[in-house]
Amino acid sequence: MRLVGLAVLYTALALGANATLADSVDLVALRDGDMKKLVFHEAPMPVSDVAFDDGEGGTLTLADKHGKYVLLNFWATWCAPCRKEMPSLDALQQEFGGDAFEVVTVATGRNSPAGIRRFFEETGVDNLPRYQDPKQKLAREMAVLGLPITVILNPEGQEIARLRGDADWHSDSSRAIVEALIAGS
Repeated sequence: MRLVGLAVLYTALALGANATLADSVDLVALRDGDMKKLVFHEAPMPVSDVAFDDGEGGTLTLADKHGKYVLLNFWATWCAPCRKEMPSLDALQQEFGGDAFEVVTVATGRNSPAGIRRFFEETGVDNLPRYQDPKQKLAREMAVLGLPITVILNPEGQEIARLRGDADWHSDSSRAIVEALIAGS
């Protein structure tokens, strides 16, 4: 009887692994335009547990976001490509933000709270958090070299994809990828 149970468990795990691989292939096929720069990892990667500022005097870690897909964007107020892409991140959060998905933006380096508020006002951003990583500890541990950098975290809090540079995060391709992620969770 134990052997039958193990056989059922092995079959379920094998089918689950194949489904995960098929889901990844589908996500890769959805990439178009700017999303062609989005690189999906062969296996989920661990992320940093370094705390960052929540913009209201407290701190949080990426572990506080477990349980949903997170599109984590590292940016700065002085970054021209960040200014270009931020409205599309805001639109993505407005459309999909909720229990299954969230856009998390982290201003890394020297970005004053007043400067971040002004940046958000000038770019029409209303739906994104004003998180900060002033000493770039999180960015360093996440191997952020240059800005903007965007990573996608699975509900377990692992990095599953990364995009270097700016992108239209509210494009048809990006929205299709987010929809597929949410549908698979």
